[in-house]
Amino acid sequence: MKKIGLFFGSFNPIHIGHLILANYILENSDMDELWFVVSPQNPFKDKKSLLKDHNRLDMVQLAVKNYPNMRASNVEFSLPKPSYTIDTLTYLHEKHPDYSFSLIMGEDNLDSLHKWKNADTLIKNHHIIVYPRVFEGEKKDSEYLQHENISMIKAPVIELSATEIRNMIKEGKNVRPMLPPEVFEYLDGSNFYK
Repeated sequence: MKKIGLFFGSFNPIHIGHLILANYILENSDMDELWFVVSPQNPFKDKKSLLKDHNRLDMVQLAVKNYPNMRASNVEFSLPKPSYTIDTLTYLHEKHPDYSFSLIMGEDNLDSLHKWKNADTLIKNHHIIVYPRVFEGEKKDSEYLQHENISMIKAPVIELSATEIRNMIKEGKNVRPMLPPEVFEYLDGSNFYK
């Protein structure tokens, strides 16, 4: 059975932190592939600052083209909006019954996991790989970390945010070191985020 890690996100834009993390997970787990699932609309995020779906997908495709075990996925583009992880996983299981899917999420998402649609079913039926994040204020251990389907991976903590990158672009600052070269070229030749 092929093991696929699903890294959901807006990827607005995808940056080197995403790639470093994805590569680390692939190299330090039994995953065969890692799919970047570009979310058209996260129910917890404001849609105003989002680039169009196809632009974000284009950037992810450019970013992963030299990584044979990474893929860009537009699976949520044809599913009802807003996008709920449990619905996407159900759809993927039906479409690929011979694949095993694991969810990849930041440690900060564990605190709000109980707010996710069908969170108990999600945890019960899917392996979840959690990577560390920098916390503002006091960090509290989530009770979810005790669950048998949830495992913490000691990936490097990358303090980069797409929001910060968008703000820097708007201010005319250099973001070249923060982006995969192909993504920098894509954005540099556009008016995106300006």
